[in-house]
Amino acid sequence: MSPSIALLTQDLRLHDNPVLRAALSDAEEVVPLFVLDDGVAATGFAVPNRAAFLADCLADLDAGLRARGGRLVVRRGAVVEETVRLAEATGAVSVHVAAGVSGFAQRREGALRQALGERLRVHDAVLTALAPGAVTPAGKDHYAVFTPYLRAWQAAQRRHPVAAPRAVRVPQDVRGAEVPAVRPDSPALPAGGESAGRRLWSSWQVGPYEEVHDDLAGDETSRLSPYLHFGCLSAAELVALAQRRGGPGAEAFVRQLVWRDFHHQVLAARPDAAHADYRPRGDHWHRDRAELTAWKAGLTGYPIVDAGMRQLAHEGWMHNRARLLTASFLAKTLYLDWREGAAHFLSLLVDGDVANNQLNWQWVAGTGTDTRPNRVLNPLTQAKRFDPDGAYVRRWVPELAGVPGAAVHRPWLLAERPDYPAPLVALEAGRFQQGRGR
Repeated sequence: MSPSIALLTQDLRLHDNPVLRAALSDAEEVVPLFVLDDGVAATGFAVPNRAAFLADCLADLDAGLRARGGRLVVRRGAVVEETVRLAEATGAVSVHVAAGVSGFAQRREGALRQALGERLRVHDAVLTALAPGAVTPAGKDHYAVFTPYLRAWQAAQRRHPVAAPRAVRVPQDVRGAEVPAVRPDSPALPAGGESAGRRLWSSWQVGPYEEVHDDLAGDETSRLSPYLHFGCLSAAELVALAQRRGGPGAEAFVRQLVWRDFHHQVLAARPDAAHADYRPRGDHWHRDRAELTAWKAGLTGYPIVDAGMRQLAHEGWMHNRARLLTASFLAKTLYLDWREGAAHFLSLLVDGDVANNQLNWQWVAGTGTDTRPNRVLNPLTQAKRFDPDGAYVRRWVPELAGVPGAAVHRPWLLAERPDYPAPLVALEAGRFQQGRGR
């Protein structure tokens, strides 16, 4: 009896998994396969935070499969070689995989297609709610501006979520490898896996989201991004569930999922945007290793910036508003190369996604899809709007925990100076305007 293979990548779930569902429809037995890819490790992308979260995801997926009579088969090596080796050894009738958008994913798909031919089945809209390229403007291969993409996305037909399988039969003679335990860099890293992600979604209240999603101290965002990145949750299913709940909060949440789809379709069309300016602006980046080190450590002297950077280090996650303002401080105030900041984020973020991380950084730096490339987020203005009484800063910058109210955002004005650094630069330094197009 020849099985099919479900090659799982960033779709580590049972619910709404078209890859697994299609593999089950092809054969009576299926091999749910995950390859601990040496190629990913070689790129430096498999950092401890994501590796630890991944280990949780794989353990949870294996438990879910075993409850259905199956199991997860893990192999270690080059993903194409290991997949082809398994397909030949088992005589697999087909190999199913989700379409990816990064240059790495596109090269992987090409190599699999060359080796497997018609046995390879690639499935769209598994990692996103709408497949990259499903909607395009006339004469172009992708949307470069979000609002027209949003309108096209809303008008497009999207696939319906599929149910989790009731039973999974796996060939008994197929062997796998153990998943090594990994110690994360961030002590408060969330637990990974589909079960944890679904519990989080069930307990989160989407209703107030429109009003509270930028409140730094309130911390009422969904925190679902790690589970979306690893595919423990389906973007298509979350859209359907949110729309079923309805209301302004659900609409605002779905809009964030559309932003995610938008960035994926940009990267699918322009894979080099992971490291090259999407829209070059003639930047001449400032270079200062000491300033970069201070920014990474949360020691810039601007408490709202430092709070965000310290949250990142502690949790492996950061509030989205904090991501924007810390990124703007690096790229616009310090005028350091956005790639330096993007690399640091990817070294810690458990939801570190090439499409979202790199293109959000480019948006902030003014080299990406933003139609207002000269936008600068003033950290003091941001603090006044999104942390008005300083609760977020006091939570993450203990040196300032005793400073009451909004005074915590300007510690250099206090009569008794706390043990906290002076501002790294004056906000009026104007490096961004001096460096652009010089």
